[in-house]
Amino acid sequence: MTNEQFIMKALAISKIGLKYSSDPYALENYAELQELALQQLSKLTQTEFQDNFYNRDLYPTVNVSVRTIVTNEANEVLMVKEKSEQLWSFPGGWCDVFESPQENAIKEVVQESGYQIKIDRLLGVFFRDKYKERKQSLISEYCIYFHGSIIEKVSEHNHEIVDVGFFKQDKLPSLSFKNSKEEVERALEALNNNSATFD
Repeated sequence: MTNEQFIMKALAISKIGLKYSSDPYALENYAELQELALQQLSKLTQTEFQDNFYNRDLYPTVNVSVRTIVTNEANEVLMVKEKSEQLWSFPGGWCDVFESPQENAIKEVVQESGYQIKIDRLLGVFFRDKYKERKQSLISEYCIYFHGSIIEKVSEHNHEIVDVGFFKQDKLPSLSFKNSKEEVERALEALNNNSATFD
């Protein structure tokens, strides 16, 4: 990672923190991190930056997320129970800057389930706007589905998750809005047919 990329990563973290944190001390820290990163970026580029580079006034683009279907020796699939909804999804989330889709997928599985995995192959790329109800989110999104296999258990799940489990493919629990039935069916079909699918 270059110095510039390191600073842009810090700006991305501060942007996320300022947007989603409600703790006043955390907000102060994220604001300070943003200011320090802007100062360093200005020095490095000899250009004055006043605002976070990640500003929604920039040209709007589709957000990218990843989901991974992790299977065990019994060909059951790993799912995580979301604290926010008390419903289940395949581990995943928004892609972070300067990390590949594969790196993001592996990181999300570790954070949400505690399992270190390897990515075996691509299952599909979905235009999520087709599948989610409009009231759930107005963010346009592409979601990349991978198949992964377990290396080892390395930690516990993070604060966003309340439970982790393996399920038979024909007996999945109630799904979070983060995974629609149509996407899941297509991804599982690609998994079992050794194929890939996309919108």
